[in-house]
Parts: sequence; C-alpha cells; structure tokens
Amino acid sequence: MFTHVMLGSNDMAASQAFYDALFATLGASPAVRDEKGRLIYLHGGAMFMVTTPIDGQPACHANGGTVGFTMTSEGQADAWHAAGVAAGGATCEDPPGLRDSPVGPLYLAYLRDPAGNKLCGVYRPA
Repeated sequence: MFTHVMLGSNDMAASQAFYDALFATLGASPAVRDEKGRLIYLHGGAMFMVTTPIDGQPACHANGGTVGFTMTSEGQADAWHAAGVAAGGATCEDPPGLRDSPVGPLYLAYLRDPAGNKLCGVYRPA
C-alpha cells in the first residue's frame, strides 16, 4: 500500500545521528542523501525518508500521528528503543512492554525523534 514514509526535520544532523543509530538495530545501512539533502533509508523493501520542509516553513510533528516499525522480537524492540534514546530521542507513552489489544498481544516501544515525531517499534508475538 505504501511506497515510503517521509518525516520533516529542522536539524538534519541530529536526525541522521538518531535514525542511523535507530535503524542499525534493524540491520539497515546508514542514510544516503539525495541531491536535495534528504536522508534516505532502504531496508526490507521499505523506504523511510527525512527532509527539511520544501515550503521553507519549520518542520513540526503530527499530533496524533505515529509511524510504526516491524520488530522481529521483544529484544529487538528494546534495543531499538534504547538506541533511539541514546541518540537523542525521548521515550514516550508507556515504557516498552507487552499490551493486550483487539488484534491480539503486541509488544510496543514508543519514541519521539529529535523533531518530536512519534515512532513505535511493534512486535507481534505468536
């Protein structure tokens, strides 16, 4: 359904340090930059990008928006979360852990990136 996800940033250096560390826990390569300076991450057939807003206005996070990333285990979700916090992100919501949901149990790890965007590492136990 989706070709990519792109988030805005006002500090591309801080965003690259954060996302390089975050995605390294998933086995992804560091970002490449395109001719417009956007960060591009490719992994598992997905593309994630970070950019300064094209309209010249400051980047802001989506209130109520969350970008979820697939995790292969609870341990990977915990490592992903820890790497994000160590690289300038902030924990948000509840601490990483197992939650009941209408679609079954989910292990969730929530973060905010340096620009305030909300991210979630999601593992679906068998």
